[in-house]
Amino acid sequence: MKKFTFRQLVLGCTCLLASQVSLASTANERPNILVILTDDMGYADVGFNGSPDIRTPNLDQLAAEGTMMTSAYNAHPFCGPSRAGIMTGRYPHKFGSQFNLPTSDRSGGLGIPTSEIFISEVLQDAGYHTGAIGKWHLGEDGDFHPNNRGFDDFYGFLNGGHDYFPSKFKAQYEKQRKQGLNHSIFHYLRPLEHNGKEVDVNEYLTDALSGQAVNFIEASAKDKKQPFFLYLAYNAPHSPMQAKEEDMAQFPEIKDKKRKIYAGMVYAVDRGVKEIVQTLKDTGQYDNTLIVFFSDNGGKPNLGANNYPLKGRKGSVLEGGYRTPMFFHWPKKIPNGKTFTFPISTLDLYPTFAKIAGAEIPKKKKLDGKNLIPSLVAGTDPRPGEMIYAVRHRNGYSEAAARKDNWKIVNVSGKWQLFDVEKDSSESNDLSKEYPLVVREMVAEMEMWSWSNTQPSWFHNHAEGALWREKAMPRFHETFSLKEKAANELNVH
Repeated sequence: MKKFTFRQLVLGCTCLLASQVSLASTANERPNILVILTDDMGYADVGFNGSPDIRTPNLDQLAAEGTMMTSAYNAHPFCGPSRAGIMTGRYPHKFGSQFNLPTSDRSGGLGIPTSEIFISEVLQDAGYHTGAIGKWHLGEDGDFHPNNRGFDDFYGFLNGGHDYFPSKFKAQYEKQRKQGLNHSIFHYLRPLEHNGKEVDVNEYLTDALSGQAVNFIEASAKDKKQPFFLYLAYNAPHSPMQAKEEDMAQFPEIKDKKRKIYAGMVYAVDRGVKEIVQTLKDTGQYDNTLIVFFSDNGGKPNLGANNYPLKGRKGSVLEGGYRTPMFFHWPKKIPNGKTFTFPISTLDLYPTFAKIAGAEIPKKKKLDGKNLIPSLVAGTDPRPGEMIYAVRHRNGYSEAAARKDNWKIVNVSGKWQLFDVEKDSSESNDLSKEYPLVVREMVAEMEMWSWSNTQPSWFHNHAEGALWREKAMPRFHETFSLKEKAANELNVH
């Protein structure tokens, strides 16, 4: 299944000329990197970030022993583009990935452009053992498969979601397959795979993913010459809303059915994290492993999520759409018990990981993020006076937002608003009339950023693409106008 690029082959030959003794002596000094990503989790849905009812003791302990970020942002407010930003270190708008991949079988043969070098490729080239577990959603066929995007090992599903109980999804899949269906079988029902081969899953999906992470860490411990990079992308608590009875039973005080199921799904992730942390300790890798935890976007309250105190939800450029709970945990390297309030982006992970791994970023590779380690250690702002952007296209208009220092501008209904999100994270007090020059300057800067955005390379479905063309999107001449536009002109409901 695995293919090597010309770049990788050349680099590999070069590495053979280097001192093997030197390589072995430095490998153990570099940290393992473990990314734990949840899916559609609300801002207030973990204990360390203020959940009033969902208990996550294992995540809370890691957060308490590391540095917790209160102003961490994704590159986009929904799944596919957000993950594209993580892997490429760039805004997805810059390479045509503003929408989720097509829902058709095998994502229509499309995927994130191979011209965008993934962080996994950079770390693999630097000698890391690389693994991806869980949800991929970045392309399925050929060059877009994770085994061909820098991951030595992949276990999970390639599309945007999956059912959780094998007893249900395997039966439905087999029934449809026997009916002669293939391309039209809903991808949430399809078998998981391990490096291109179907695998038989016989336990609750979140538990299966956690177990595979344990296996990967144990296997990596046997080869002390290579540090590891593991991208553990849980699909919980993304729909369908399916939880184990024993996990829901942990929350007898939660009476709302949706919230109880949701809580059980989050609790299953926390149980898995406990196993993973114990495995790191048992294999002697805990102290030299950077653990980064966050969600790919905000939660959906209609499915049980809680984004309090933020306004908005998954899909919105309001804070609740793309601001995420996050922590960094790396004993003796990252400050213990600290809260980091400065704005950061998941785009920062790429240069941060490359730096601590001693990896070389290709000279032509463009990045939109910052190496966070010096700022985390010193407690300083990594991007004073610089913006973090968010743009989401929908229903014939473009939502847009940008944060700079304490200020955030946002346009979701035809007019620009201004908030001091350090003091007003719920975006309740519009200050645009009091500080019109701040609005004017920030909108002008964001408009300049938008000129290098590209047209989408795909759409979630054909109807979405038809609407884009019918409405002559992205209509940035309206988005960046400071003239107020009536909501009915934007089809906002």
